[in-house]
Amino acid sequence: MDIDDILREVDPATDSIPSGTRDLQALTRRWVAERSAPELLDWPSDGLFERVNGRIKAQIEKVEDMTGDMDPKANFSLIVLQTELERWKFLVRSYLRVRVSKIDKHTLHYLSTQELRDRLSPTELAYATRHQALLHNHYLSSFLGSFPQQLQNLNDTAGNISMIDAPDLDTAVFIRMLRSADVHGSGTDADVTLPAEEGDVLILRWSSARALVQDGDAELV
Repeated sequence: MDIDDILREVDPATDSIPSGTRDLQALTRRWVAERSAPELLDWPSDGLFERVNGRIKAQIEKVEDMTGDMDPKANFSLIVLQTELERWKFLVRSYLRVRVSKIDKHTLHYLSTQELRDRLSPTELAYATRHQALLHNHYLSSFLGSFPQQLQNLNDTAGNISMIDAPDLDTAVFIRMLRSADVHGSGTDADVTLPAEEGDVLILRWSSARALVQDGDAELV
């Protein structure tokens, strides 16, 4: 279930919203969620970015066609179109930068299992693979090459201690409930389960909030 399905349950009038507006809302929600979550979230598999890129390209072409028009009314329309275009471009750039920052910080972690690799887009996966290869070669030429062969791996798990740096899943996040549900939170002293109503804003550890977000019961804010 994606965010559009959830919104239709909450407000059937959502179907009357233009597709461009729905895409902008979905992009904004993904941007907010990616900035809030301590780990990399799934890449949109519903074609959102393909549609967004198509809209941006069409808007750029429209702006270029209007640029030479000296009519004052047309110039005002051009300013509005350029402002809207920059908003779309800002959201896309910021969203991608957040994801690249997470990949750079925990590259080996996201390449360690197929489940984690599936969160990346094909371009991100190629970037992460190349990034890790360059980093490993740099370490080998700098200092790892002087170590014994068995100590040169960057993903060693000997002694039940993993050298792979992973995101902190106990980072606190804010969530907004999209439907009423029982919320289970793990704490330092004790765990607790509380009923939450639609619209409630809660602060939880990401390890406790992740299932709610993935199931569509809540969204990150």
